[in-house]
Amino acid sequence: MSDPAVRERELAYHEKLYSGFAQRHFARPAVRLLRCHMVARILHLTGIGKGSRVLSLGCGIGDTELLLAPYVAEVVGVDLSPAAVRQARADAERHSIANARFEEGSDAEGQFDLIMAIFFLLHLADDDLADLPRHVHRRLAPGGTFYSLDPSRQRLSGALGRLLVPWMMKRYQSPDERELDPETTCRIFSAAGFDARVEMYDFGSTPLAGLFPGWGWGYGFAREFDDWLLGFQAFRKRGSNFEIVAKE
Repeated sequence: MSDPAVRERELAYHEKLYSGFAQRHFARPAVRLLRCHMVARILHLTGIGKGSRVLSLGCGIGDTELLLAPYVAEVVGVDLSPAAVRQARADAERHSIANARFEEGSDAEGQFDLIMAIFFLLHLADDDLADLPRHVHRRLAPGGTFYSLDPSRQRLSGALGRLLVPWMMKRYQSPDERELDPETTCRIFSAAGFDARVEMYDFGSTPLAGLFPGWGWGYGFAREFDDWLLGFQAFRKRGSNFEIVAKE
């Protein structure tokens, strides 16, 4: 983040988030199922496997990264929050996951077959987002892939959330994050020479996991319903979160 004031606000927010609440919330059944679904989706869309090295930008407490680790050669997670990195390292040690490591910062040395950014781009200012493909290209191995997941500016769930449960929206949003336009975000990577495309991840299942984190079977039902809804273009346009899959 190029703006020191924004960086300070984001760091303060996430230090608080990762000092108790996130650990409890991310361990709930619906959120756990969501993270498992994310991992399956990443494996499917990117084609990574047992020989792949993965870099995760803004890894948080590493809950997705630790689920992904058994399927790849190595996962490196980076995050600005010391509290998040401490928790990720502790969880990796507790679960005896030796091929996942976590570092404070925004970059890591070496080249990677996949660079992923789960709910990360939404925290970047326009200039930082425009510059991201250059940094991604520098760290990707030949033929590598970039994958991101972020909230869509057109999402129906966001409009309903701001109307019905604004307190809940604020609880899960840092001061400077924003929703992004899927096609505009995709063009940033296409203009940088990537073969990039947009996929729509969900319609209502992810927001429901946030609202009802203990409702595991409810998430499963909502996920299946999402997959059906997203087969219709009108619903796809109002989906909650979108993915960018960009290959070199």
